[in-house]
Amino acid sequence: MDKFGKPDTIDWKILKELQREGRISNVELAGRVGLSPPPTLRRVQALEQAGYVTGYRAQLAGEKLGYGAQVIALVGLKSQAEPEMRDFERRVAGWPIVRECYAVSGVADFVLKCVGRDVQSIQSFLMGALSKAPNVESVKTSLILHVAKQEPEVPLL
Repeated sequence: MDKFGKPDTIDWKILKELQREGRISNVELAGRVGLSPPPTLRRVQALEQAGYVTGYRAQLAGEKLGYGAQVIALVGLKSQAEPEMRDFERRVAGWPIVRECYAVSGVADFVLKCVGRDVQSIQSFLMGALSKAPNVESVKTSLILHVAKQEPEVPLL
């Protein structure tokens, strides 16, 4: 990183490679970015400590593991006051079926991505815990038929 703590050209290369292949060995990463392994490792650690790298994880094939249903839910709240918004976010954190939650502007207050074994299990959650949660005014859903594009990475160019 430069003297201001911002990624330099080599750091950007490291970030791009780590995002593409998080399990890459330090030796392989060093070769790809044109450094020897020790400074590469120091740079990776510095990027992690500075918060540019927030974690590493495997991408699992949910359908192969028995989670074949996905739904997007648009949730409208009765009140958008800060305490009510935070209360809803705390509830969402406790619902394993909700895999992603975004506070948004526009036609809804939150967009949820729900993943379940089947449509019935998601529908049970939607009609029960979600719809009956305090301050929830409306829930509109769309079943995900197939994923046309899924690139959770940051578009580093």
